[in-house]
Amino acid sequence: MLNPQWLKSFATLAEVSSFTATAERLGITQAAVSQHIRHLEQQLGPLILRSKRPLELTPAGRALLDYCQQVDRAQHHLALRLSEGDVTCGEVSLISPGSIGLRLYPQLLDLQQHHPDLTIRHRFAPDNEVMDAVLLNRFEMGLMTQKPDDKRLVAQKFTEEPLELVVPAGTAATKWEDLEALGFIDHPDGQAMATRLLSRRFPGNPGVRNLPQRGFSNQISLILEPVARGLGFTVLPRFARMAFHLQDGIQVIEAGNALVDSIWLIHRAEWPLSARAQQALRWLEAKM
Repeated sequence: MLNPQWLKSFATLAEVSSFTATAERLGITQAAVSQHIRHLEQQLGPLILRSKRPLELTPAGRALLDYCQQVDRAQHHLALRLSEGDVTCGEVSLISPGSIGLRLYPQLLDLQQHHPDLTIRHRFAPDNEVMDAVLLNRFEMGLMTQKPDDKRLVAQKFTEEPLELVVPAGTAATKWEDLEALGFIDHPDGQAMATRLLSRRFPGNPGVRNLPQRGFSNQISLILEPVARGLGFTVLPRFARMAFHLQDGIQVIEAGNALVDSIWLIHRAEWPLSARAQQALRWLEAKM
């Protein structure tokens, strides 16, 4: 491993192009600077052309300077990650299911606009991937639609989200035959969600699997596109419906008693959330 002090002397020399100025900036002797460069050259070969004015780097010298800059960036990034004193810089990482993610990601970007030195890293994933990502420390926080039963995790209720029956705007859906006429727009959780919700609105119905299927999409932001075009109906969590860009093309049909799911915030139990994560949570809770 290369001595950090030697690297600092070399990087400063490459910047100021003078042994004397390098020694003055670092508060060491010129002989010490020369010794540091000599140690590096013994390991890496010639780094500078001393006969040139200003000093010129060899190809090996340019490669070493690039390495020094990478080290500086890595040290800066590490300091940001470990720092608890400043919540306005560093990374906020969150992994969540699609619907709640559509609701929260724009809010996180608003927070980043207030504090541009923050980095927002968000990923959409189903519950099982959310739990694994947090357990493996790939993300500091996760959101799940089911409360996990794992002692390695802390789980607390974050918010609630109802399921909604969504039909094309201006469409009546007061009886099961209306849904049969429309047809179902399915998605990865569509059958399960529709079964849960429609059993309340239409007790004793023949079952969602007996409805004509008019389409399928695994992209949550696109599931309502065919609905807005009059091609069918679907059942989605509220936040996914709220994020859809063509609200005038759809409408929500009341489906009897509301079916409301809890959204759970999880993180590793062994250590508390970072100050940045806690700030982000307070910001999000205020926006819900």
